[in-house]
Amino acid sequence: MNKLLPLFPLQLVVFPGENLNLHIFEPRYRQLIKECDEERATFGIPAFIDGKLMTVGTEVQLLSVEKRYPNGEMDIKTRGMSLFSIREFFRTAPNKLYAAADIKPLPHDTAGDVVAGTHILELVEELFSLMNIEKNIPSSPNDFITYELAHHVGFSLEQEYQFLCVTDERSRQELMKTHLEKLIPVVKEMENLKKRAEMNGHFKHIIPPMV
Repeated sequence: MNKLLPLFPLQLVVFPGENLNLHIFEPRYRQLIKECDEERATFGIPAFIDGKLMTVGTEVQLLSVEKRYPNGEMDIKTRGMSLFSIREFFRTAPNKLYAAADIKPLPHDTAGDVVAGTHILELVEELFSLMNIEKNIPSSPNDFITYELAHHVGFSLEQEYQFLCVTDERSRQELMKTHLEKLIPVVKEMENLKKRAEMNGHFKHIIPPMV
């Protein structure tokens, strides 16, 4: 079943389940949010990458308008819900300022593999330790899906979009695991280079080899 969905393209990727806070200032998006607030309607956030509108996006629920400014600007809280693909894009919806699209809902499976999930959590913990990042990570593979970590594992914007387009959790687990297994050795080498650079010019206490 297809439907016409208001669009709010942004230069970022929103994952299902993600909470996103936004400051709304453009007139077209002030109109969009006002209508969503009044009608309890949803809107879509497709990524805008390298000057192009991506064809897969996330349908978003408006949770609350936290603040309204005298000039009409707003601070809002939203939450990602589900995925869609754009069938036809309209630069402006009928009689509106904002864009819209005829969309097709996409599935996003969340049933992952516990063993793969455990390994991913171990890799993420190692990555955060190497980079001195203090961030809570899920304690159990049963308590998370990969979407929750996708902004925190060093994906580029393009990689995040590719990750969004993978609709089953086990495939996303494999993609994230492979990415982390490639990234961690690079981070380790960068840390070694950093330590060597910091040592340069210092008096070094080095035990010579037996030759």
